[in-house]
Amino acid sequence: MADFATSTHRAKWIFTSQDLKDKYRDANQRARQTLERYGATRMEVDIDGSLSYVEHQNDVKDNAEKHSRTKPLKPEEEQLLRAFYEFKIQDVCDAFKFPRKIQATALIYFKRFYLQWSVMEHHPKNIMLTCIYAACKAEENHVSAEELGKGIEQDHQMILNNEMLVLQSLGFDLIVYAPYRALEGFVIDSGGSFATELMISVIIKDLRESATAEVDKIMRTDAPLLFPPGQLALAALRKASSYNKFIDFERYLKSMLSRYHPSHAISELNLRLSEIDTLIDTLETPTSKDVKHIDRKLKSCLDPSSHDKTKKRKHKSKESST
Repeated sequence: MADFATSTHRAKWIFTSQDLKDKYRDANQRARQTLERYGATRMEVDIDGSLSYVEHQNDVKDNAEKHSRTKPLKPEEEQLLRAFYEFKIQDVCDAFKFPRKIQATALIYFKRFYLQWSVMEHHPKNIMLTCIYAACKAEENHVSAEELGKGIEQDHQMILNNEMLVLQSLGFDLIVYAPYRALEGFVIDSGGSFATELMISVIIKDLRESATAEVDKIMRTDAPLLFPPGQLALAALRKASSYNKFIDFERYLKSMLSRYHPSHAISELNLRLSEIDTLIDTLETPTSKDVKHIDRKLKSCLDPSSHDKTKKRKHKSKESST
């Protein structure tokens, strides 16, 4: 059975906070530079699998005028748009009644993709759907692109067109470790440690529901790129135990560490759990209204000629993007 300790997830996809900031900044800066050069940041996958920018063949003067009217997204606008579509991933997965493992895998794919690219290079609506499709494949819960596209009234060909781009951007590292499995073990372990037998089933049910809800929030933060899944699960359990008061979390944590990780300092672990708590507390859940202006700017980055479209065409495009 695969082990997180020896996985590519641990070796390649867990970062420091500074590394993560640098990656987002570099992607944004590269997209800005490409926008200045080409006037659009759309990509093509060549026959050999390599990626190239699409350069417009319009008159240079006309291009220059379009470039001057195109305002690139700010890093915080990109962040807000990513947050909106991460929430949409959970929304779509819930609508299809996918297991949470698929939801988590799709979210992690989406996060990893946008460490390589800016939303100004690839629209997150399209990448979101492709990540869900790839996650279904990876987790052996196959849903056809046609079925997925039909269920949310989107062109399934777009999903297929972006599939190789997403897989290449992930480095074909498709096995990911979500915190839900670790959480289940912690819930059962903690629920049976300090309660009478009659209370165990009640405690476990309550803990599982509230802790799972906390993990759902955690998965929309940067925490999955900063911390291993076991720590994400413990942070969710600590937050949940503070609600129901049935579990003495500190006592359980000391007991668990003494049994399985006697060399680990509880103070250091609590510090990391508090860092995860901070990410949860600052989590944003943008609405369509919140990102409407950003999405309008994004269209001009992806296609500067959109300035010349009719008002009717513009309105239709905005409706389809959120």
